[in-house]
Amino acid sequence: MKRRSTSSDPAAAQARRRQVASEAARLLADGTQDIAVARRKAAERLGIRDPASLPDADEIREALMAHRRLFAPGQLDPARLARQRRAALMAMEHFSDFEPRLAGPVLDGSAGADDPVILHLHADDPDAVARMLADRGAPARQRHRRLVLADGNRADLPCWELLADGQAFELWVLPASAARQAPRDPLGGGALPRASRTAVAQLLGADA
Repeated sequence: MKRRSTSSDPAAAQARRRQVASEAARLLADGTQDIAVARRKAAERLGIRDPASLPDADEIREALMAHRRLFAPGQLDPARLARQRRAALMAMEHFSDFEPRLAGPVLDGSAGADDPVILHLHADDPDAVARMLADRGAPARQRHRRLVLADGNRADLPCWELLADGQAFELWVLPASAARQAPRDPLGGGALPRASRTAVAQLLGADA
């Protein structure tokens, strides 16, 4: 059994953070979808449990981009990222009644070719999104995702997976109040980074 790492040396802790971030990035590149799951598995594999030795989300995203630059440079394609963001913006206009927010790799720029566009939709009636998809004849598969809401409560959320024009989407349905109060980042405890339609349009302008 691996020994628990508890060194209080700041330099050693920083080195372990880089190790965990690198291993978590490898797991994400290999298909793990949840960044918190990737960090937990990476730390377990390395026998690291000291909280000071666990990287935050930004460190893992930076490691993921470095991993892709080294091992799969084709995965970091600015033109494809712009297309993914344009697809996100079009979908956000389509679901405008649900105050959509873009989250995940397409927002932070670490998205690979197979990463879905993750949209947070907001409704007090979680079936409203399902009815809209059914009315539009959009084939979608229901899953569930977990988030920590702004009030600290864990929520098991309905999530609809679908494919549109070759782009994968995940539509997470959050309570209406979460449109103004972002869920918590699963690794940092602060607000989860998200973007409104206006912010995504500005990103596309910056990408041009």
